[in-house]
Amino acid sequence: MKTLRLKEGKERSLQRRHPWVFDSAIARGGADTGETVRVESATGEFLAWAAFSPHSRIRARVWSFDERQRIDAAYLGALVERAVRTRALFDIRSDGLRLVHGESDGLPGLIVDRYGDTLVAQFTASGVERWKDALADALLAATGLTRLYERSDASVRALEGLPETTGWLRGEGPTELTIREHDWRLTLDIAHGHKTGFYLDQRDSRARFA
Repeated sequence: MKTLRLKEGKERSLQRRHPWVFDSAIARGGADTGETVRVESATGEFLAWAAFSPHSRIRARVWSFDERQRIDAAYLGALVERAVRTRALFDIRSDGLRLVHGESDGLPGLIVDRYGDTLVAQFTASGVERWKDALADALLAATGLTRLYERSDASVRALEGLPETTGWLRGEGPTELTIREHDWRLTLDIAHGHKTGFYLDQRDSRARFA
């Protein structure tokens, strides 16, 4: 396992559970794009498992602060399942909703929205890009859906040294979709709409305005 050794005093943010390691904090070490690395303090103390990004100022993004945790497809699949299950606890008056929100769900750089029977994902960091196929399979397994469209066309991918990518990852079909929201039917285009296709975070604002 490859290791990142931090400069003296730079371990404090990780000890407070901040999930990023900046390039200026690293004394030595490196890895391939998206590869999992062991992050250690200047004295060799374990701090985190993280995904390495050789091109970004955010040089590593944390997967886990548990030294015993193995970072593999099963672990990432469990994080996806937990994220999807958590959303079911909320009374969301729509079949258009955010299922995965990056670091908040332990999946740094991954955004996934559901629009009816279709998922749309953005992979904006090297770690989730490296695990893309496993994450795609986990998302379909957790939701029982068959269609997943990729909208990895955000400018932040360039900072990670990643090209823009769009298109169907799993399944296929029209990109113009209709979702239910409150008492309305709203049509959007996941290939060309804002980010993953729509301003989902304005759901309640639209209801108040109406």
